[in-house]
Amino acid sequence: MATSSHLNWLIVRNNNAFLLKKRDIKKPFSTEPNNLTNVSSYRYSGIVHKKTLGVVPAADKKGFTVVMKKGKYAQRPAKSTVKVTMKAGPRRSLKKFRNLLTDNKYRKDLTQAALRRASAVMRSQKAPQVKKAKKPE
Repeated sequence: MATSSHLNWLIVRNNNAFLLKKRDIKKPFSTEPNNLTNVSSYRYSGIVHKKTLGVVPAADKKGFTVVMKKGKYAQRPAKSTVKVTMKAGPRRSLKKFRNLLTDNKYRKDLTQAALRRASAVMRSQKAPQVKKAKKPE
C-alpha cells in the first residue's frame, strides 16, 4: 500500500534514526542519505520522497557521485537508485551536473542546493595551498 510523502513525513519527522538533536538549536540536523542540506525538513528529506537526489564524494576522491532515486521504481529498492560519477574537473562537472538536472526536469527545487553540495565536495578535494615563507633580508 502506497502512502503519501506528507503522511510519511508526519510519522517520521520527530522520531527517526537519522535525527541529530542538539541543545539551543531549534531545527534538528539529519544524517539521512540523499539529504542535500543535512537539515531535517520535509523538502530535503531523502526518506519520504519518491524522487530524491544526493551528492557524495567519488570512491577515488576525485570528483563526485550523483545518486538519484527514481520515482518509477519506488517499490523496487534495488532498481530505484542510479549513480553517475562526474570527475571532469570542477567547472565542467558542475555544468554537466546542472544540465543533467535541468534536462531531466529532476526536482527543480533541489537544483541550487545540489550544486552547492557538489561544489563543496569538489572544494574539499582540492589540495591546500602552501604559503611560501618570506626570506629575511
